[in-house]
Amino acid sequence: MTERCNDEWGKAEWRASLTGSRTAVSVQRGVLEARALAEAVRGLMLPETVCCYVPFGSEPGSVALLDVLRGARARVLLPVIPPEPGPLDWAEYTGTGALVPGRLRGVLEPSGPRLGPSALGSAGLVLLPALAVDHAGVRLGRGAGYYDRSLVHAGPETALVAVVRDDELVERLPAEAHDVRMTGALTPGRGLVPLPAGM
Repeated sequence: MTERCNDEWGKAEWRASLTGSRTAVSVQRGVLEARALAEAVRGLMLPETVCCYVPFGSEPGSVALLDVLRGARARVLLPVIPPEPGPLDWAEYTGTGALVPGRLRGVLEPSGPRLGPSALGSAGLVLLPALAVDHAGVRLGRGAGYYDRSLVHAGPETALVAVVRDDELVERLPAEAHDVRMTGALTPGRGLVPLPAGM
């Protein structure tokens, strides 16, 4: 992906371009990137509780990454999409056998007890999906707003890390006042990249 005229583009244009780029990613590349992300997580000092996600469609990552987190004895919480627009609910990931289809087609969610939106506040690290993130920590999601509503529950010291492909860490994205800044990006080629929001 080439650097874009981001001074002129709004979020809709960025989303359309990034989504198009992701559809062109080969299965082989996706597998290699997922493996690299899991290895990058293996090298991190992890807190007791980590919020993560099950990749959907062309999102980078894999269930193997979740198993790396559990193998490091972290408690892993995954999002549960609520029936009405609002913050995400959370439930503990206990293994692939406990993942079930969620409300949105193709999305897998944990089947265990719901812990409520405030459970995110127990996490020392939140690994979240993004279409892109910029060097100032601005994250671009799919536009549904679930994470925007959820991250208000994060603790002041919680690391907020967007998981993206290497070319999705960009110079500058359009920002709005309600955007919660990321403290880092996790990419297949560069591993954990601290962002200014976390300094």
